[in-house]
Amino acid sequence: MTPIQDSAKSFQFNFPIPQSVLGPDEFFIIIQKLIIAILIGILIGLEREHSRSKASKIFAGIRTYPLLSMLGFSAALVASITNVWLYGIIFIGYSALITTSYISSAREGRLGGTSEASALLVFILGSLVYWNMILVAAAIAVFTILFLSLKIQLHSFVGKINSEDILAIVKLAIITIIILPLLPNQTIDPLNIFNPRTIWLMVIFVSGIGFVGYILVKYVGKDKGIGLTGFLGGMVSSTAVTFSMSKKSKESEMLAGNYAVGVLLASSVMYLRIFIIVVFLELKLAMHAWLPLIIFGITGLLISYLFKKKIPSPINEVFELKNPLELRFALLFGLIFGIVIVVSKAAQLYLGTEALYGVSAIAGITSVDAIVLSVIHLLPVSINISTAVAAIIIATAANNIVKIVISLYWGSKEFMKFVSIGLGLLVFVSLITLIFYV
Repeated sequence: MTPIQDSAKSFQFNFPIPQSVLGPDEFFIIIQKLIIAILIGILIGLEREHSRSKASKIFAGIRTYPLLSMLGFSAALVASITNVWLYGIIFIGYSALITTSYISSAREGRLGGTSEASALLVFILGSLVYWNMILVAAAIAVFTILFLSLKIQLHSFVGKINSEDILAIVKLAIITIIILPLLPNQTIDPLNIFNPRTIWLMVIFVSGIGFVGYILVKYVGKDKGIGLTGFLGGMVSSTAVTFSMSKKSKESEMLAGNYAVGVLLASSVMYLRIFIIVVFLELKLAMHAWLPLIIFGITGLLISYLFKKKIPSPINEVFELKNPLELRFALLFGLIFGIVIVVSKAAQLYLGTEALYGVSAIAGITSVDAIVLSVIHLLPVSINISTAVAAIIIATAANNIVKIVISLYWGSKEFMKFVSIGLGLLVFVSLITLIFYV
């Protein structure tokens, strides 16, 4: 071997070389994922660039965010080739850079941190895309853009939530976090149906749907008219809307017809609320219950429209509903649901299907949601789909009859007339539809 060859050999670098070379298919897959990562960065950068005022400076914009997404993608790629710990080192260094930028901005009086947090998130999203969690990365990106773009609306929303609402949410959250893990996750009754943990989870689920409606009433419906308030209030409780508007119809008799329309709209939305619950908890039941629920909902909306044409246009009216996440409401619903589910099972087991229909009618007086959840729990072992749909129809008809009684007792004469006719027609349609399920 010549001296020149020895010298050349001594200068060879011993770099680690990947054992496999990327083929054309693997190469194009990586390029496709890289393009997705870049698009995610562009979308978030576009929002950040658009939301800033012309005079203000921002940490990153339309050009920087795609680069940060590519940085996260590249870090995951390099770490997969060399050493997995390298990704952690790169991320720590990147986080230190973001932290330094935030400290510098804070010293200049630009407090916040939204852009810096977004920059950290974009880095991670780029890595998720490389790790084949593309749908997860896309979903997180969409929610990120949503929260970033709704700054004004979110701040306005917080301004409309009072301290009592926050306290109610905190109370329910605390009791859920503390009590839920302690509740037995098994049936504790002779009928093998009363599961305390399942019941409390259902309470949280139904209360959560009601809370969404409550927020919509406060954020969208309040001061926007009686009809819209009643429509949104139906997601909370159509019975509560009926009770409140009945009393208001006596206080402002000139608006009695408008309040009646609000009740009819709330009762129409009740069917949508039921459908949402059924879709989330028992899709097979939803596939059979959607037709009657749509028929009832459209019938109620049509009656509301016809009545609205006969009365003067409503003025904006402040209307308040109770927060459905209040602890006492949640506990009361849990108690009602527990009783209804046990009684329903006992009635069906010992007295037959007809007794279950009777329980549905009685349960509908207090809570339609309770009987809906009960029949879902009885499926498919104790009852069939047709029986479940019939029980729901009976419960909603009974609930509408209760609202008629409320209007008779607490409402004005005109209010009572409109509500009785409107809900009476809904009850009639319900009974006609019931023939096809019993």
